[in-house]
Amino acid sequence: MAYRKSNAVDLPAAGLPAAQSRAPSELSRRAFLRASLTTGGGLMLAISLPGLAEASPEDVARHAAGEAARGAAAQADTTLTAYIRIAADGTTTIMAKNPEMGQGVKTSLPMMIAEELDVAWSQVRTEYAPLNPALYGAQFSGGSFSTPMNWEPLRRAGAAGRQMLIQAAAHAWRVPVQECGTEAGVVRHRASARSASYGALARRAARLPAPDLASVKLKDPKDYKIIGRFTPQVDAPRVLAGEPLFGIDQSVPGMLYAVYEKAPVFGSRALGANLDEIKSLPGVRDAFIIHGDPAAVFTHGLVDGVAIVADRWHQANKALERLQVRWADNPASSTSSAGFAREAAALAGQTPQQILRDDGDVNRAFYGASKILEASYTYPFLAHVPLEPMNCTAYAKPDGTMEIWSPTQNPGDAQQLISTTLGIDARKITVHMTRVGGAFGRRGDNDYSVEAAAISQRIGKPVKLLWNRRQDIQHDIYRPAGFHHFRGALDAQGRLVAFSDHFVTVGPDGKPSLAANLEPDLFPASLVPNLQFGQSVMKSGIPTGYLRDPVYNGMAFAFESFIDELAVAAGRDPLEFRLDLLGPPRVFPAAPPFLGMRIPGYDTGRVRGVLQLVAEKSGWGSARRQLPPRTGMGIAFCYSHFGYVAEVVKASVNERGVPRIHKVWVAADVGRQIVNPAGAYQQAQGAVLDGLGVALHEAITIENGAVVNANFNTFSPIRMREAPDVEVHFRITDNTVTGLGEPTLPPALPALANALFAATGKRIRSLPIDPKLLAV
Repeated sequence: MAYRKSNAVDLPAAGLPAAQSRAPSELSRRAFLRASLTTGGGLMLAISLPGLAEASPEDVARHAAGEAARGAAAQADTTLTAYIRIAADGTTTIMAKNPEMGQGVKTSLPMMIAEELDVAWSQVRTEYAPLNPALYGAQFSGGSFSTPMNWEPLRRAGAAGRQMLIQAAAHAWRVPVQECGTEAGVVRHRASARSASYGALARRAARLPAPDLASVKLKDPKDYKIIGRFTPQVDAPRVLAGEPLFGIDQSVPGMLYAVYEKAPVFGSRALGANLDEIKSLPGVRDAFIIHGDPAAVFTHGLVDGVAIVADRWHQANKALERLQVRWADNPASSTSSAGFAREAAALAGQTPQQILRDDGDVNRAFYGASKILEASYTYPFLAHVPLEPMNCTAYAKPDGTMEIWSPTQNPGDAQQLISTTLGIDARKITVHMTRVGGAFGRRGDNDYSVEAAAISQRIGKPVKLLWNRRQDIQHDIYRPAGFHHFRGALDAQGRLVAFSDHFVTVGPDGKPSLAANLEPDLFPASLVPNLQFGQSVMKSGIPTGYLRDPVYNGMAFAFESFIDELAVAAGRDPLEFRLDLLGPPRVFPAAPPFLGMRIPGYDTGRVRGVLQLVAEKSGWGSARRQLPPRTGMGIAFCYSHFGYVAEVVKASVNERGVPRIHKVWVAADVGRQIVNPAGAYQQAQGAVLDGLGVALHEAITIENGAVVNANFNTFSPIRMREAPDVEVHFRITDNTVTGLGEPTLPPALPALANALFAATGKRIRSLPIDPKLLAV
């Protein structure tokens, strides 16, 4: 994939004028700040941010005092929020609160504070914050929420620090505050040519009362010097140097190594194993059965398994070859991918078990239609396959405390899961967040963390649990499979007058399992006068959960491919068909606030904007008329995680049916400001490639209740030789700033499928793409 900085020409570096800036969010209005001195005579600003929990001013003061007494917090790998420290030499340390998974939040979130603090980026250092929900609020990375949750409060925290430093200088010089300004970590009084560094002012500023965050003045975006600039990730040199930043790198004195073997059929009870034989193997220290809760399959906790503890990990892993476990019978052993497909096909011909949405009169509209189109679309279970397998280092200490080092997206959940499962007071559990070697939603769950903790509790020594690749694939929390049966009705003018989807999904108890639901407001809902979404659920024992852009990563393929089919049936250009369907610009009612974020209403004008932009950049109209044989271009759109994204894919197909993707154009509207263009382009391009890999290769196969896939030879992500050029364009609009970790993934799948139809005349209705269907 070629990366061209020229792709960024659409991006105004300064965003929108200050006059168009929105009022503080609910999050920032409920935040508060406290100042204190560090042991080195510097300034520490403690910012309490609402989230899953909130802190009192006393909580903040106590924690700030503790941090000051220790001199500095030295942890690793997250995203920043609560503390700013300014040392006497002017070095500014910004704490990172959220896990860093490569998405760049350990860089972009400190950029927000540093910009408003008006300190030179070269003076900024970042450190990991300790897990403390009472002080920091929600400490997790996921849902593309890090940017929208923190955009307002972190900038206001930086602006508050700047205001305090100006006030400290004005008091010292006995001049009006309004006559002072700042630049690159220095306060200046231009009338008298006096200046003082932040470091020199830190002690005086720390004694001042902290201002109200809601009332501080923010910069005019045209004056930004950090936000909007291409900025490398702060840990990039350390990653390239191979420093031990990741969970898999952690080492504790006296540490042993462990593997944990679970049943092939999820949640089966362990009845016995050849433990004495395993204990006699070289390097093996212990082997034992741990009993968990079978229901934890669906809550992603501790289930039955056999732990093998050894001096070295390869010894424990090698012992798995000799391990023989007797597992109890499990009704889920009768399930299979083929069985789900057969049952879904049968259910599709029946009345849906539940009607999720019913607009107008669908049956009457179909009866009077000029043309009716029906099609079924399917997609499989998927695994996350991050390059760093699941792992955790845990130490159950003699004093009853527990310490863990975990590459988790959700450290607070790890703490609570260990507490409730093992009966340890959560206050006695310390969670160290490490850098995460890929997650994509998988590490939002903490089954691997509680397994490591349970093993350490049993042996009373520190232990590093590391899954091998087979275990990582066969005991994932999977993206659920889905089955859609669509019907669409066109009138004599080729307009869509009725639309229905009978969605068949999976779940353990008659309800969809996690991330297996159909959202009732998916496009084209509210844009078609007669629309019905129905749902039926098949019983499943497969654990499911969030995978990068959950729900939409499958739904967009099905819905946007069928929309393309309708356009062709209507004899319309797929772009024009979508634009006509949108109608005049309108904004639907906003959703209730979530985690302090204001959720803007769905805006058809923004949909139109990205569709038109991607058409312009790809040359949609003229380029399609000049394509060689068996080459096509496809277009698709998706709204997810508050972001609007349209994509065009250009692809060809050889005589054997093997696709080649030549280029992808992306148009994204994620609000009024791109915080760090370097990270934004990387995330947008990476998500597109992730989506293309899903379409080309990826599928989890279930047989006899167990996953068949065992390594990258049977579950293959996209390869470098297959990766096309991805050209990204951002459409800057006066809307809430949103995240970019996920929204560009979903449209890639249908855009590719639609391009392959344009190239061959053959529809892709099931993933992954089967070249035999496209062969000559």
